[in-house]
Amino acid sequence: MKSKRMVSILTLLLLLAMSEAAFAADSSAIDSGDTTFIIIASALVMLMTPGLALFYGGMVRRKNVLSTFMQSFILIAVISVQWVLIGYTLAFGPDKGHLIGGLTWLGFNGVGMSPNPDYAGTIPHQIFAMFQLMFAIITPALITGSIAERMRFPAFLAFAVIWATFIYDPLAHWVWGVDGWIRNLGALDFAGGTVVHISSGVSGLIAALVLGKRKGYGKEPLLPHHLPMTVLGAALLWFGWFGFNAGSALSANGLATNAFVVTNTSAAAAAIAWMFAEWLHHGKPTVLGAASGAVAGLVAITPASGFVTPLAAIIIGLVGGVVCYLGVSVLKAKLGYDDSLDAFGCHGIGGTWGAIATGLFATTTINSGGADGLFYGNPALLKAQLISVVATYAFAAVGTVVILKVVALFTPLRVTTEEELTGLDLTMHGEEAYRDAVMTVSVSRGRLKERIADSKSVPVHIS
Repeated sequence: MKSKRMVSILTLLLLLAMSEAAFAADSSAIDSGDTTFIIIASALVMLMTPGLALFYGGMVRRKNVLSTFMQSFILIAVISVQWVLIGYTLAFGPDKGHLIGGLTWLGFNGVGMSPNPDYAGTIPHQIFAMFQLMFAIITPALITGSIAERMRFPAFLAFAVIWATFIYDPLAHWVWGVDGWIRNLGALDFAGGTVVHISSGVSGLIAALVLGKRKGYGKEPLLPHHLPMTVLGAALLWFGWFGFNAGSALSANGLATNAFVVTNTSAAAAAIAWMFAEWLHHGKPTVLGAASGAVAGLVAITPASGFVTPLAAIIIGLVGGVVCYLGVSVLKAKLGYDDSLDAFGCHGIGGTWGAIATGLFATTTINSGGADGLFYGNPALLKAQLISVVATYAFAAVGTVVILKVVALFTPLRVTTEEELTGLDLTMHGEEAYRDAVMTVSVSRGRLKERIADSKSVPVHIS
């Protein structure tokens, strides 16, 4: 009996020793500098979503600022859980038919502290997964810029989770996953031009069309309520974007440095381009225009940031600022759709230009693991980029229509007229951002008048 116990104890000690030895071996493969860099980059990208809340929140009317904040903030929580449960394995798990990742890493099973050589050989697998999580969080948050001020919160939650699972995760696998079909095609997307920006911009446009225009759109001014908040949000986005793009090198190296340089350069060039385009078109340069231009430049450089030179970044930014301005001020006006905060104008159009520009300006002198673009003698890359853009447009558009129709079977997508006129802060969340606000609303139901009049937090005039 004693001998059996001794054997069991020795066996256990041996297993522990083997486990410790294995851990030590795995630890030796980890580069502490790279790991520290990606932890910081992940935190920077996480900060972008609250920055987006400020950016969008300042552009809506004061009665909708908290609902706009909530749509971004809650996604940090919701997508964090979805990613651990199923999102990560669908996006980056072992390939299934070049279309989706398998369920090997369901619930982060097998996603440990050892490196995964398929994606990043010098950092723990867990921090790679968490870095990618931050991209998965902000992408559906970008869509809210198109549907601001009119989508019901329950419908939004359902839509966001389904969209992340059935649109974002497969698309991330196509472009970044090992053996994903767009990756195998040879298309380049360093940090999310197609995966993040085109997908969210196109889906936002489709959602805006399905929901319809805001009440009073085109008939009365729907003006931003707090432009300093929007500028602060733009600054935080610019700051966080260094983690977004430079961090996508997945190592503290020269490629990350170049991505940092071209990111800043493109944003600066686009802010200048948008400002002057607006100045020429409307006679005055606006703060909102400069902030929007910077975001457009950040979007445009994202897919190219690991493949182009600083001089190319200036061109990408200048063109990006102008085309996004024209998309917002001319295209939207002519077609008449209500892309509330110009998610499609900045992210859809800017991401499209960025993907095409990658096919033009990419050079292996910056990244030997990439490819040369058209201007360096390789038209095949531009062809691959165009295919990836078309595929992303089609997948995001059709998928978004289907998801919205499914959600509508269970809950209304759009708030009622009374709720929209009152504001989503009060009607969806029972709160107001500014307690000294005076709201003027027009309502048709006596019970809603009574509900609003009973509010203790804010004086309300009902006409």
